[in-house]
Amino acid sequence: MDQLLKSFLTRVVKVGSLTVVSADGVTHAFGDGSGIPVRVRFTTAKAERNCILNPGLKVGECFMDGTLVVEEGTIYDFLAVVLSNAGLDRPGWWIRAEETYRYLTRRLRQNNTQTRARSNIAHHYDLSGELYRLFLDSDSQYSCAYFETPDTDLAAAQLAKKRHIAAKLALEPGQRVLDIGSGWGGMGLYIARHFDAEVTGVTLSTEQYERSNARAAELGLSDRVKFELTDYRDLDGPYDRIVSVGMFEHVGVGYFEDYFRKCRSLLADDGVMLLHSIGRFDGPGDTNPWVAKYIFPGGYIPAMSEVIPVIERTGLLVTDVEILRLHYAETLKAWRERFMARRDEAKALYDERFCRMWEFYLAGSETAFRYQGMMNFQIQIARDQHALPLTRDYMIEAETRLRELDSPPIAYREAGE
Repeated sequence: MDQLLKSFLTRVVKVGSLTVVSADGVTHAFGDGSGIPVRVRFTTAKAERNCILNPGLKVGECFMDGTLVVEEGTIYDFLAVVLSNAGLDRPGWWIRAEETYRYLTRRLRQNNTQTRARSNIAHHYDLSGELYRLFLDSDSQYSCAYFETPDTDLAAAQLAKKRHIAAKLALEPGQRVLDIGSGWGGMGLYIARHFDAEVTGVTLSTEQYERSNARAAELGLSDRVKFELTDYRDLDGPYDRIVSVGMFEHVGVGYFEDYFRKCRSLLADDGVMLLHSIGRFDGPGDTNPWVAKYIFPGGYIPAMSEVIPVIERTGLLVTDVEILRLHYAETLKAWRERFMARRDEAKALYDERFCRMWEFYLAGSETAFRYQGMMNFQIQIARDQHALPLTRDYMIEAETRLRELDSPPIAYREAGE
């Protein structure tokens, strides 16, 4: 076994049960023997070297290519035993050097012009809709759910997320609402149904654009909801309310100020905005190289210290902040379990390598939220501090009222079914 890899695992894995079989067939044990036993095997010495020299990229690639084989447990179990021990500890100097380089050059990789942004979104969101229906809830919510209780199921938690966000918008009937990054339309349709609002949703995904408009027609809401295949930078306002869920991660750090200046120009003087985004507890960083290459090119998960100052500079006011700590970990767990239960169907859509990629993506994301300092934040924003009531009681009252109105999520059906 590569001595750097052996030294790293010996130093890091103190708790748990990890067995690693090297390419030359020698077995090495790490940890105290507790927990779920995990056994992995390297098929080549090159894979061993790559995984220690550039783990952020190569662990995922080796798993995809079959040169890192999980023989006992799952890839999630392997990542969990390593990352739960590593926590936020500093890695080896060679990894720190690579991370520093990536941090210093991150704006080049996040140069999300309108043309590049459209290409980045198509890379992930224009995959087959059948793939997403294998593991998402029936409303096709593809962002962090809100688990009101530990035993809440995925569909109920996604419904609660929409309710939680809508309550923070202080919505009134007839208002103009803009949904930036509208996905498959669930948030916009929810607002239109419950508040009789005029909703415009924008996406750069052709797949999402077509499906969300089909859903609006199917639900009889086309007169109140329209979804456009448009970059938010090309829009004109004003809008009474703006909501953006799971889109800010695609903006890129170099475009944060442009984003908030545009939102300010789109927002009415007494308007309110709710931004829901993944964030990081441990300060500014860079996107994991495997994620940037295979899953979300151009994406970046920001620290709040990178977001709040920009909001202040653009003349907007932060009126409320909430941190959702482990809610996305639970969301990803549900997605991962649902995907694995229907993995054969995903393989029929794509191939085995794709399935390994998707499995690693879901497992790696979940462990990032459990052990690597990722979280979600919701920031309520206004142009005028008088636009909202004096206390947060209105949020609780609205959420209670919406809970009484809510029915189970409406299952999506293809147009014509």
